[in-house]
Amino acid sequence: MKLAGIILIVLGVLALVYQTFNYTVHKQDAKLGPVEISHDETHSVWVPPVIGGVLIVAGVGAIAASGRSKI
Repeated sequence: MKLAGIILIVLGVLALVYQTFNYTVHKQDAKLGPVEISHDETHSVWVPPVIGGVLIVAGVGAIAASGRSKI
């Protein structure tokens, strides 16, 4: 449970620092024998800062819950 909390906190901090991430898709348009026509499309995805905050709070909650579960 502590490991999951740490991972959530790290993901939350990354979401706050890098609010967008990009990925590239290679698309093949046509193939005529040995001739290929293709292009790369770059897409950007915006991550709202609220998501980062929720991940951090969930991570802290998971760490706190794992500490209380030992009786």
